[in-house]
Amino acid sequence: MSPTFKALAVRNYRLYWCGGVVSNTGTWMQRVAQDWLVLQLTHSGSALGITTGLQFLPFLLITPFAGMIADRYPKRRLLMFTQASLAATALALGILSVTGLVQVWHVYLIAFLFGTGAAFDSPARQSFVIEMVGRDFLSNAVGLNSASFNLGRIAGPGLAGLLIAALGSGVTASGGVILINAVSYLAVIGSLRAMRPSELSPSETISRRRGAVREGLRYVLKSPDLIFVMVVAFFTGTFGLNFQMTTALMATQVFHKGAGEYGLLGSVMAIGSLVGALWAARRAYPRRVVLVLSGVAFATAEIASGLMPTYLIFALWLPVVGIASITLLNSLQMVVQLAVTPEMRGRVMALYMMLMMGGTPFGAPVVGWIGETFGARWMLLFGGFVTLLSILAATWWLMRAKHIDVRNVHLRTLRTAA
Repeated sequence: MSPTFKALAVRNYRLYWCGGVVSNTGTWMQRVAQDWLVLQLTHSGSALGITTGLQFLPFLLITPFAGMIADRYPKRRLLMFTQASLAATALALGILSVTGLVQVWHVYLIAFLFGTGAAFDSPARQSFVIEMVGRDFLSNAVGLNSASFNLGRIAGPGLAGLLIAALGSGVTASGGVILINAVSYLAVIGSLRAMRPSELSPSETISRRRGAVREGLRYVLKSPDLIFVMVVAFFTGTFGLNFQMTTALMATQVFHKGAGEYGLLGSVMAIGSLVGALWAARRAYPRRVVLVLSGVAFATAEIASGLMPTYLIFALWLPVVGIASITLLNSLQMVVQLAVTPEMRGRVMALYMMLMMGGTPFGAPVVGWIGETFGARWMLLFGGFVTLLSILAATWWLMRAKHIDVRNVHLRTLRTAA
C-alpha cells in the first residue's frame, strides 16, 4: 500500500475513515445550508456571526470538562453517544425548516446545542485515532483524517448549493439539505459499532478525582512547544479561520452571486486542503520550521484573498489558502498528539480544541461586524493580519524560551532546536 494511505490497512481505522467521509460530506452540506438559512431569515452578516459564535461557544465553556470525560470513559462508546446527539440537533433544525416554522432564535439555540455535542465529540475523536492505529501510523492517520474532512468539504458545499438552488433557494430548501446531514451520522455510528474491540489499544482511563482539568493545564504550561501551539491555535482559530462566514459574504455582497456559486467556493478551497492533507499524510513528525512557515504562508494567502478583484480569481486563489491552512493545522495537531503521555491526551487535546475553536464566539461577531461595517474584503484582511502577528510573536517568544539567539536565527536552527 502507498505510504500515503498506509493507516487504511488497519481494519478499524478503515471503517472509521469511510464513515467519516459520509458524515463529513453531510456536515459541510449543513454548514452551507445553515448559513444560507440565516441569510434568508435576516439578510445580516452580524446574524451570521452570532450563529457561528454560538455554535462554537461550548468549545470555550465545556471543552476542558469534555477532555476529562474523554480520559475517563471508553472513547468508542462516548463517540457513539456524541454522534447520536449531533444527528438529533440536525434533525430538529431540518424539521423546523422544511415545515416553515423556523425562526432565527431557533437557529441560534440549535447551533449552541450542536456545538455542545461537538465539544464533547472533538477531544474523544481526536484522541481515539492513536487507539486505532498506534504511534507508528499516527502521523499518517491524522493526515488521512484531514483528507476525509476535506473530501466532504469538496463534495458537501457544492452539492448543498446545487440542492438549495434546485429546491427553490428558500428556507424549506435549506431544511431539506440539513435533514440529509442528520441521516449521514448513521455512517459513523455504524462504523463504530462494526469495529473489533480486541484490535483497539485503549489508553488507561483516569479515576474520578478532583483537579483533573487543572492537571492538564499545568502539563501544558510546563512545555514551551505546547504553549507555542496553543497560542497559534487560538489566534488562527479565532480570527483566521472564519471562511464559512467570509466566503458567504464575499460571494453575495462583493461578487453578487447566489447559493450555487457560494457553495462552489467552499469546494474549490477544499481541493487545496485535500492536497495539503495528503502531503501531510506522507510526512513524519513536523519540524518547527514547517509550523512557522506554513503559518506565515496561510496568513499571507488570506490577506491576498481579500484583495482579489473578481469572483473567478478569488475562487482560483482559494486552493492556495487551503493548502497553507491544512499544513498549519495538521502540524499543530501532530505536535499535540505526539508530545503528550497517553493518560493526558484527552485533556490536552481538549485545551487545544478549546483554544482553536472556543475563541470563535468572540472572533466571529467581531469579524462579522467588520464585514458589515467596512465590507467583506476587510474580514479577510483583518483575519490574515492578526494571524500573521500572532505567529511572529509566538515564534519570537519560543526562541527566547529555547534560548535561541534571535539576532542570529536561521532555518537550520529552527529545524534542529529541540
